[in-house]
Amino acid sequence: MNNGHELIEALNQIEKEKGISKDILLEAMENSLVAACKNEYGKADNIRVNIDRETGNVVVYAEKEVVEEVEDPVLQISLANARLNDIKCDLGDIVHVEVTPRNFGRIAAQKAKQVVVQKIREEERKSLYQQYFDKEKDIVTGIVQRYSGRNISINLGKVDTVLTEAEQVKTEHFEPTERIKLYVVEVKDTTKGPKITVSRTHPELVKRLFEYEVTEIYAGIVEICSIAREAGSRTKIAVRSTNPEVDPVGACVGVNGSRVGAVVDELRGEKIDIVNWSEDPAAFIENALSPAKVVSVKANAEEKTASVIVPDYQLSLAIGKEGQNARLAARLTGYKIDIKSESQAYDEAEAEEVVEDEIMPEDLAEDMEIQDVEE
Repeated sequence: MNNGHELIEALNQIEKEKGISKDILLEAMENSLVAACKNEYGKADNIRVNIDRETGNVVVYAEKEVVEEVEDPVLQISLANARLNDIKCDLGDIVHVEVTPRNFGRIAAQKAKQVVVQKIREEERKSLYQQYFDKEKDIVTGIVQRYSGRNISINLGKVDTVLTEAEQVKTEHFEPTERIKLYVVEVKDTTKGPKITVSRTHPELVKRLFEYEVTEIYAGIVEICSIAREAGSRTKIAVRSTNPEVDPVGACVGVNGSRVGAVVDELRGEKIDIVNWSEDPAAFIENALSPAKVVSVKANAEEKTASVIVPDYQLSLAIGKEGQNARLAARLTGYKIDIKSESQAYDEAEAEEVVEDEIMPEDLAEDMEIQDVEE
């Protein structure tokens, strides 16, 4: 190849600028040239191509077995002819016989260009995939491009993605060029580049936003133990502190509500309840039903059920609009929660007493019959 030195210089430059190994490119070129030789000059499996790593010169050679009597000249060579290439060879050895075709430099140059372009694209795709794969289960900032039907096209910098209708919050609407934060649900490697699934509804979006806003969470002093979300409406998070001197709820709220306020702003006004996590199920359930006040909680840890009594005036607050507060509390704690007001609980207790009073006389009569028989 006449311009072999230029090839090596070009590959050195690519290695420096793109971070793609020169050896990987040269090896890919050699494999490509082997295929070209087989297509152009016969499908011989013993053809090999070598590109000199210093000069860039291309040599095509055939691997042939040294035999006493040649039956297949493509795969075999006589001892006399073999020693023209390698004086030390003997019968049974494999020797390399140069078979570089005329004008092969032109073919090599074309293949080299194709391989370099293909490899650069392939390595850039791999690099891009790895870059976004490292962001999986994390937050990225995207720029709204346009609405495509009910989906939204989002630019993430080097790649575009689609925020599908299923991953959108119904109450949110974005304008083109607007910057928004998204949770990366999954990153898949495809031939067209990384396919990135993003979400605005995922509960982990709220968790990650708090991690960025609250230094105590990032430092591991405050931990988010549980989270329950109805995107666009309300989220409850349960937190605890590894340092008894740090109030986990206060840390998440921030001075004058600055930290939770930043998260609420990013979520376009979504309400957020921050409660203390507790190992005691009853205490945790009571906290989870905040802002409602609770009179008593009876929790069954085995069946994961709980009976809660609240003041009469707190019943609607405890249940919440369309049952939302109770529903989120149940998701947050993992318990099926039955909420009653004090009046309801009292009426039920009285009803049970009445039933017991009605049963008692029959029981006494049976006891008297038994006593009569015994006498």
